[in-house]
Amino acid sequence: MNILGPSLENVSAACEGILRSLPEWFGREDALLMYSGDTERLPTFAAAEGERLVGFITLRQHFPTSWELHCIAILREFRNRGIGRALLSHAEGWLRDRGATFLQVKTIASEDDAAYAQTREFYSRTGFVGLEVFPELWSPRHPCLQLVKALRRKET
Repeated sequence: MNILGPSLENVSAACEGILRSLPEWFGREDALLMYSGDTERLPTFAAAEGERLVGFITLRQHFPTSWELHCIAILREFRNRGIGRALLSHAEGWLRDRGATFLQVKTIASEDDAAYAQTREFYSRTGFVGLEVFPELWSPRHPCLQLVKALRRKET
């Protein structure tokens, strides 16, 4: 597996295909098209197996030292192989090199959604901690959980 980025061109169609393989998470057409389109304008890293993109992570800067994990997705048949962890680790190194100290992510807080329970478990395993729930940021049916992670410089 190779990790490409952060400046990728003409990847939105491949990223759209990845998102379409995951309707449990990306079932809203407007959101799916926004996330795939954002890969062309925001820093995006992609995991490739040969010529095929199998996953991606897109980042958004809010302040000089704080960024957001805007979107991460792995093609359904490539999930649970460490690709998401590898993309996140690569992105975190890139962010640290730019002086970032915090990374946040937002996800669905609902306890009764099995897909988002997997998402929250992934973030927990990779060092994110819950910061706040916003009950109506997205909608009352989809409370937003904000998680954060301190990006510590690696000791040399």
